[in-house]
Amino acid sequence: MDNLWANPLFGIFLTVITFYIGDRMAKKIKSPLANPLLIAMVLCVAVLKLLNIPYKDYMEGGQFISLFLVPATAMIGLSIYRQRKVLKQQFFPIVIGCLAGSLISMGSTILLCRLLALHQDMLASLLPKSVTTAIALDLSDQLGGLRSVTMMAVIICGTGGAIIHPFIIRLLKLKDPVATGVSFGTASHAIGTAKAIEMGEVEGAVSGVSMGIAGICTVIIALFL
Repeated sequence: MDNLWANPLFGIFLTVITFYIGDRMAKKIKSPLANPLLIAMVLCVAVLKLLNIPYKDYMEGGQFISLFLVPATAMIGLSIYRQRKVLKQQFFPIVIGCLAGSLISMGSTILLCRLLALHQDMLASLLPKSVTTAIALDLSDQLGGLRSVTMMAVIICGTGGAIIHPFIIRLLKLKDPVATGVSFGTASHAIGTAKAIEMGEVEGAVSGVSMGIAGICTVIIALFL
């Protein structure tokens, strides 16, 4: 049986089937709380724990899912190209929004860590929580953070943002697709961008651009900390 878990096909199958279940549940429940990625993660962890399958064995196949990041990113690029006119017209407000969002994200993190008397390495781990995984992990290393904590923070920030954002948008009666896209991309990186794409192409394109700009802003701000 151990040989079965170590087979790369197992990790691929488990990832695909849990996300499929999560997607079906999300479409049936039709609530922001029913996030496909969150459901898939919970199901994946539950299966690994119940069957006592080592994470290393799962990743023998699970790692290959990351190959789909390239075509997924290309799809965001297509939306950006189609909406290039809007992006050019709104570029300055988008940059200002991303800078403000990055400052608030990092500032609130520093404040909460100080209030809770968390150690410096925890602060360094949590600071890049709102940017993409690649940037977050590299920045965490440079600041002396813990990669595992940073990874968890990025996942929670992304999934949490994708779930909470729709409620906030409705509460504030936000109708501007550019403002919506900036908020998703700046606060919830790629996972938020996926949700923004569901809302509309303008929202998705702006979120994709904002995700990159927010990453740059976060790195620059970190230089002064």
